[in-house]
Amino acid sequence: MEAIISGINWLDDFIWGMPMIVLLLGTHLFMTVRTGFIQRKTFTGILLSVRKDPDAPGDVSQFQALTTALASTIGTGNIVGACGAIIVGGPGAIFWLWVTALIGMCTKYAEVTLAVKFRERNKHGDWVGGPMYYIRNGLGKNWKWLAVIFCIFGGLASFGIGNAVQVGNITDSVNTAIQAFIPSAAESADTINLVLGVVLMIIVGIVLLGGIKRIGSVTEKLVPIMAAIYIIACLVVVFANITDVPRVFGMIFKGAFTPEGVTGGAVGITIKLCITWGVKRGVFSNEAGLGSAPIAHAASSESNPVKQGLYGIFEVFMDTIVICSLSGLTILVALTEEQLNYGVQGTTALNSQALGTVFGDKIGALIIAIGLSLFALSTVLSWGLYGTRCWEYILGTKAIKPYQVIFTLVVLVGATIDLGLAWDIADTLNGLMAIPNLIAIFALSGVVFKCTKEFFDREKLAK
Repeated sequence: MEAIISGINWLDDFIWGMPMIVLLLGTHLFMTVRTGFIQRKTFTGILLSVRKDPDAPGDVSQFQALTTALASTIGTGNIVGACGAIIVGGPGAIFWLWVTALIGMCTKYAEVTLAVKFRERNKHGDWVGGPMYYIRNGLGKNWKWLAVIFCIFGGLASFGIGNAVQVGNITDSVNTAIQAFIPSAAESADTINLVLGVVLMIIVGIVLLGGIKRIGSVTEKLVPIMAAIYIIACLVVVFANITDVPRVFGMIFKGAFTPEGVTGGAVGITIKLCITWGVKRGVFSNEAGLGSAPIAHAASSESNPVKQGLYGIFEVFMDTIVICSLSGLTILVALTEEQLNYGVQGTTALNSQALGTVFGDKIGALIIAIGLSLFALSTVLSWGLYGTRCWEYILGTKAIKPYQVIFTLVVLVGATIDLGLAWDIADTLNGLMAIPNLIAIFALSGVVFKCTKEFFDREKLAK
């Protein structure tokens, strides 16, 4: 077992080395420059219409497609991921997380635009799309092998990033909350995990087997509720420590380039480690470049690729710039350097501790347990859809139900697996699935630029 863990750690470090960082940030920057920094156009018209047109060709409304995609991105990465980036990479990791998000918005825009443009109907009459379809339909039959590679990595990633990691963090946060009220419950943690695993498995099975429409109807209710609860709680803590905010921003900007000056060089925190963890956790959080969220957007009733693509930009903004930033600020303003313990992987206990400085330990733990449970559950549901589409592409519609049954059973595994191992596996698969997707985005960038120019030219003429 130790050899397997060591091998996974080595592969994770290799995949998330500087070549991947350069490829990812290079794609983000290239798409941003070539589209004329389209991010700035987003907030003038992004949410003009969120109701489904009954005559529209999609399976779900634009808003449901957005919330389904948001549900997959707003998860443990926003709470535990942001915390882990700070603890392992120092406060400066938040800066690199911001950079990844700001220029990654355009990559997400490109992914969603291509997903809607090259989508198609499956044998059940559902709209299906995503990297595998824009690779095959956009690049041609000679590139089918790249589409298959994406689906293999994406299908496997659904068990990690979209399942085991999420469920494991739910059980971790719930145990922390229970132990805040009943300290002796620590002795029954394994039993609690098992019970939670069974309950979550039943919920996921009922919703997932109901199809994209049921997933969309659930996520459009869960996402606003979970986001509101967590954002309000974090804002209360930040405003309670408002005098410390300038100091924290100073730590973030200074730590981005001289992390040892902020953390005292704790456990060898370097600029490379700071950038790597900022980028890695940024990608885990908003999924820009992974190619996962476009699978949900492809089912939208919006027929114009660019209009739906703009929702992708908003998705990254909400996920990373708003929620991840609040997570990071809450931890940094509320906890001391000794409490942060730089160099050690962060857990939900730190998030609970930060909220507990204002709400009390018990309420803080309860807020994290509720918020993280809603975040993670919605992520599991969305990634169940992504995995379904990946395996469906490779094996056909006959693979849908068997995959969904297996995915549902993995929920129970996630409730009992070692969380550190689950994170390493998820990070590794994230990096692997990003590679074929980024290649496709580069190759089809001309299509994105053409669609963008035509859309905004029409907008100008309409005015």
